[in-house]
Amino acid sequence: MPPREQRQIRVAIDSGGTFTDCVWAERGKIQVLKVFSTPADPSAAIVAVLQRARVGRKVVLLHGTTVGTNTLLQRKGARVALVTTAGFEDVIEIGRQNRPKLYDLFFDRVEPLVPAGLRFGVRERIGSEGEILEPLSAGNLRSLVQRLRRKRPEAIAICLLFPFANAKHEKMVAAAVEGLAAPLSISHQILPEFREYERTSTVVINAYLQPVMQSYLQNLQRRTPGTRVFVMQSSGGITAGRSAAKEPVRTVLSGPAGGVVGALAMGRHSGIERIVSFDMALVDGAIRAHGQSEIAGLPIGVPVLDIQTVGAGGGSIARFDAGGALRVGPESAGADPGPICYGRGTRPTVADANLLLGRLRPDHFLGGDFALDCERARQVVGKFLREHKSRLSLEEFALGVVRVANATMEKAIRVVSIERGYDPREFTLVAFGGAGPLHACELAAAMNIPRVLIPALPGALSAYGILSSDVVKDYSRTVLWRVSSKVPQRQLSRQFAALRRAAESQFRSEGWRGRPRFYFSVDLRYAGQGYELNLPYTSLILDAFEREHRRLYGHSYPEREIEMVTLRLRAVLPTRQGDLSVPAPASRAGAAALQRAPVIFGGKPVSTAIYSRSMLQQGRRYAGPAVIVEYSATTLVPPGMQFRIDRAANLIIAVK
Repeated sequence: MPPREQRQIRVAIDSGGTFTDCVWAERGKIQVLKVFSTPADPSAAIVAVLQRARVGRKVVLLHGTTVGTNTLLQRKGARVALVTTAGFEDVIEIGRQNRPKLYDLFFDRVEPLVPAGLRFGVRERIGSEGEILEPLSAGNLRSLVQRLRRKRPEAIAICLLFPFANAKHEKMVAAAVEGLAAPLSISHQILPEFREYERTSTVVINAYLQPVMQSYLQNLQRRTPGTRVFVMQSSGGITAGRSAAKEPVRTVLSGPAGGVVGALAMGRHSGIERIVSFDMALVDGAIRAHGQSEIAGLPIGVPVLDIQTVGAGGGSIARFDAGGALRVGPESAGADPGPICYGRGTRPTVADANLLLGRLRPDHFLGGDFALDCERARQVVGKFLREHKSRLSLEEFALGVVRVANATMEKAIRVVSIERGYDPREFTLVAFGGAGPLHACELAAAMNIPRVLIPALPGALSAYGILSSDVVKDYSRTVLWRVSSKVPQRQLSRQFAALRRAAESQFRSEGWRGRPRFYFSVDLRYAGQGYELNLPYTSLILDAFEREHRRLYGHSYPEREIEMVTLRLRAVLPTRQGDLSVPAPASRAGAAALQRAPVIFGGKPVSTAIYSRSMLQQGRRYAGPAVIVEYSATTLVPPGMQFRIDRAANLIIAVK
């Protein structure tokens, strides 16, 4: 980090739907604070949590934000103009032939972010090898500027054909429209890769988010004077605030990415490298990002961790659909109004269901600082069931909500494990978030996962992951080289060197000190295939591709030509925060249950021990059923399972 930052305190804040979580290290000890989020102005909760934390004015703020995600979901971004090659104005509307719901005749496709009236084509053409087939004339540029000026866009996306091979025309367009005082998103800077639809969509999303993110970060900086702001990226690393404002498309899964980083860090403290984490992501020893994902039905081509968000957290709303079937999520009650039991909500949520089942303890929420209203939950949920003429009892309804939520999460686990060629029986389920530990054991049992790890500070693990993250920058370029049996070493070295120079230049411009680590990889496929596999670069990468293709798909084609599609570089500057750990509690001779209470398992009340996690004796084995309460979360251990606190202060549950 820059010298002045070394004297400041690093504070990580994750803005979630219901809570804003704050984590920092003080005298070597991890501190946690949670406050209710402020959806209308997320920065208000950040200011509040910093004031309550009393960390002083010299703060390096590492921020996981939902601003980009919420802007996309709510369609409240900027008025964007798209400039592209003439004849390709409708690429973002035509999209691909694949349909998310193949047999749904009434499926409504996602509307593009740029309406037809704001798409502008310019007469030019660059070939796939970088040759100029039709020059871009000054007259065309003048006409373009005049048309744009009449429309007064709030942001401009520039995405011509084949700029990864030759960016000359995109640079000419950018120079011509620069005087319109609208932020620019230029494809050869953001995503110099092939696949026209995905690249155009990514650049448009970036432009759509730019004014919103810039305004948000400026407001946050104004409300926290003296604070330097850094933002968590979807790829699992932090970046400078100004970089996030310029390329906000890289932050759309900011918070969940922090959770994956934190889950792996906590797993390593317990000697566990192979994990499945909440939100659902699989990590086999190291975190890897991939270049194709989808947010709010819109494709994004920048590196994103392979996360399956499930929309089944504690605030997820339960409802009956038109056919009378019970549904849970993805709509959430959030912090305003929140679940019924928080005092203002009026629609049943997963949190209300867990409270009605006795799994969530009303007097131990947030360490006892906030009491849940169980009686209000019973009355309002009862009224909801009567209005829908349901014959279910409160407990039957609550069990149904939990089962539906579990089924949703189980499906996501299958996507990141079995569908990727991994056996979940070889992994450990790492559950975090306020609601995750309540569902983890039942999920693990359903998926035959042998072990559950509930990390220390589970309700703030995303913030912990952000605190322990490195500085990460990703670079790529499509090349489309066909190779037979020999790697084109000279060409690869030249291209990788160019990517490395770009990374070093950006690190210097942002004032970072230290030596970044460079990780090179290549997207490969058999000639004629439509999608690629990304593999770390070595001199034996062609053999590695054959093996990985066989592992994933059960077959390979040694006789077929292989195509090197896109070269990638991940530049990582370690921040030396990954070793932060939570001290294990001192061993106590007693560690008796706080009380016993009835908790519903399998439709029947079972006498269950209620433990305070801070009182559990390290190394001692305990037996379920149990409810384990702590400041940031509640953990449920069903009958027949055993649990213990290990030396890393993590809660390890053996699933039977």
